[in-house]
Amino acid sequence: MKLEILCYPDARLNKIAQPVLQVDERIAQLADDMLETMYDANGVGLAAIQVNVQERVIVVDVSQTRDEPLVLINPQIVEHSNTLILHEEGCLSVPDIYDDVERWDWVAVEALDKQGKSFRVEADGLLAVCLQHEIDHLDGHVFVEYLSTLKRNRIRTKLLKRAREQGKQR
Repeated sequence: MKLEILCYPDARLNKIAQPVLQVDERIAQLADDMLETMYDANGVGLAAIQVNVQERVIVVDVSQTRDEPLVLINPQIVEHSNTLILHEEGCLSVPDIYDDVERWDWVAVEALDKQGKSFRVEADGLLAVCLQHEIDHLDGHVFVEYLSTLKRNRIRTKLLKRAREQGKQR
């Protein structure tokens, strides 16, 4: 089932997600619905907080063929490089806005899969950036918070204006 994606500056995007206490059918279904929503929106990652679920679940697929989904429950960055890279990011909650954000170029993330089994992902490139971006969402952060106050305010104004205009069209 496709879910509604919250749009910045919705205050619910700044909530901190709670750990998943039990990986069960409800969480597996949430992950499936999040993947469907992410693919439908042409995204490469989605955090549960973006669909107004305050639990620590993210889905990611950076493959060209869009057939390598990763589901991470209670993900934690356990190691990272000391090297930072600048990478252009976008976000399904900040539609049509892209800007450079500084991230570690390599991360190791530990999480649970849909069956509740522990696993580790070591990633660089786009996958590393995406994992950091989505884990930020779980901690109540949107990528625009890394930008200057001026840029952030312009984005906020633009998206609020767009929301008002779309509201009038309905």
